[in-house]
Amino acid sequence: MQQKIKLISQKLNIAEERVLGALRLLDDGATIPFIARYRKEATGGLDEVEIAAIGAESEKFDELVKRKEFVIEAIETAGALTDELKARIENSWDATEIEDIYLPYKQKKRTRATIAREAGLEPLAKIIMAGNCNDIEAMAMRYVNEKVESAEDAIKGAQDIIAEWVSESEAARNAVRRLFDREAVITSHVVKGKEEEAANYRDYFEKLYKLSRCPSHALLAMRRGEAEKLLKVSIEIDDDAAVERLEKIFIKSDNKTADIVSQAVKDGYKRLLMPSIETEFAHQSKEVADKEATRIFANNLKQLLLTAPLGQKRTMGIDPGFRTGCKVVCLDAQGTLLYNDTIYPHPPKSETAMAMKKIATLAEQYKIEAIAIGNGTAGRETEQFIQKISFRYPPQVFVVSESGASIYSASAVAREEFPDYDVTVRGAVSIGRRLMDPLAELVKIDAKNIGVGQYQHDVDQTMLRQALDQTVENCVNSVGVEVNNASKQLLTYVAGVGPKLAQNIIDYRTENGGFKSRKELLKVAKMGAKTYEQCAGFIRVAASDNPLDRSAVHPERYALVEKIAKDLGAKVEDLINNAELRKQIDINKYVSDKVGLPTLQDIMSELEKPGRDPRMQIEEWSFDPNIRTINDLAEGMLLDGQVTNITNFGAFVDIGIKENGLLHISQIADRRISSVDEVLHLNQHVKVKVLEVDHTRKRISLTMKG
Repeated sequence: MQQKIKLISQKLNIAEERVLGALRLLDDGATIPFIARYRKEATGGLDEVEIAAIGAESEKFDELVKRKEFVIEAIETAGALTDELKARIENSWDATEIEDIYLPYKQKKRTRATIAREAGLEPLAKIIMAGNCNDIEAMAMRYVNEKVESAEDAIKGAQDIIAEWVSESEAARNAVRRLFDREAVITSHVVKGKEEEAANYRDYFEKLYKLSRCPSHALLAMRRGEAEKLLKVSIEIDDDAAVERLEKIFIKSDNKTADIVSQAVKDGYKRLLMPSIETEFAHQSKEVADKEATRIFANNLKQLLLTAPLGQKRTMGIDPGFRTGCKVVCLDAQGTLLYNDTIYPHPPKSETAMAMKKIATLAEQYKIEAIAIGNGTAGRETEQFIQKISFRYPPQVFVVSESGASIYSASAVAREEFPDYDVTVRGAVSIGRRLMDPLAELVKIDAKNIGVGQYQHDVDQTMLRQALDQTVENCVNSVGVEVNNASKQLLTYVAGVGPKLAQNIIDYRTENGGFKSRKELLKVAKMGAKTYEQCAGFIRVAASDNPLDRSAVHPERYALVEKIAKDLGAKVEDLINNAELRKQIDINKYVSDKVGLPTLQDIMSELEKPGRDPRMQIEEWSFDPNIRTINDLAEGMLLDGQVTNITNFGAFVDIGIKENGLLHISQIADRRISSVDEVLHLNQHVKVKVLEVDHTRKRISLTMKG
């Protein structure tokens, strides 16, 4: 355990005692959100990302321990394990070193070296490697037999064995690795004859990057082009320099054996060692790119999930369309579908007047407070149509991203919610609900389909899934969930709950008319004490008589809050309602071996604003009404836009037309920035200037400089 803590501490630059605290809690079955929120004293206040990283490194350590045990057993079975070799493996915590040690003992397919050994040529190979034989041809003649026809064949067979030794030598592999670390370049070339088919990869037809500096998006793009057999991608170093280094390791004389060893070294490098190390670095660079792409995707997802909600307002959702019309739904303040219809304000039908009358009537009939319009096909036209309507009580109008709405509308979740409605109605409902509460609606959609990442199908899918699930869980728990109106999907992400228990909570709620307190959660089937401990603080019960049930104060601290109130001669409600009373609290008096200042400070924050939503307030705005297509753009135009996606090379901005513009990282600020999210966040409203419009490739370059 101590070795694990030490290595994780060094890798993540987190103090050992904090790593130990996190590992103990994780091993005890605590969830990451629970540890981050309610066990700050044990971890020194580590956040969700740091705790997740500790958990991931712990799993890697355990996997390495198992691998070391396997390697020791395999070498022992081969009859080659010595005390020195065993000690080296046991004392090494470098996965690459372990594999290098194991390589010579690994079971292989029948190779040229294997055939040479079967012919009895290994002793000759050792003589050649030693370099102290002056008449090697005569020596080779001793090894001619029924499998070896001549001295020349004997020497060639010995060279095959030497080539394999070179490829399996730790010194040789590390020498080549050092060259790769410092000098490797990754190149891509278009496959001859595929120029037209590979048009999307034009930027990579003849491209070269230093591998250590290759941007993750570029590497993933090249690897995708390679997978589609449109690009040829390779990682290269100076082969002559590599061979020269290897010759210094293996050539031990200046007689004729030196030439024989030199030829074997070149063969071993080109045929075995170079491809092996190239594959190793290809894997490593892809892993680095995957991690960076996943980090950006998770960060974007977090920002999208924590988009400012409109809140519980009566909302009209509109899924725009031309030929098929605009699907219109009216929702109550809880998001329940009250009415649906289709209007045709746009060509080819152009029933504009009838559609205006219909919308105005519905808005008044259902007391609509806000209208959510999908930003897909016909979105801008529908927004402009709505703005022309004379409402008796004008609602707020918002354009909402409909990414993933079609995925949701065809999903089992949507069919379960709306079995009697088609996909178009479900899509309009989703658009309306994601204005009211983006988090509650977006958790119903596979995060990969929300459209806030790049190359999500190219990165390691297990890594991506874990990161996105963790992001959703963190967001849900940071906001909190009202148990009496939350969907099964939302409850699933509450710390410790999961799908089965979420369904049990829904069933209990249905059978008993809702929860009256947090404590009532313990009556839910399969809700044990441990699970209750993990989830209770993140669940809100608005119907409870206890105000703490509506806050993020954990039930395990209710007695403490009640004691604080009693010491002031007051009730808990008084602490919440009276700021002057709270000022009288000296939290240092309540520090104990179980409760430290971080927990007490969190409690005070909750008493000030119980159950507060950490998300920002939504704001109403609109695009330039004169810009409808890419043809309306001109260089130098100043436009209002909204950030729709963030990558490591820039941000994409919706300026109110079909095509998003690109703000390259070099065009975001007047100063040099190392990361886009230093300045921008998802859904941020920005003022941009048009730099360039490429009508052929439908690309728009923007700037925020100045």
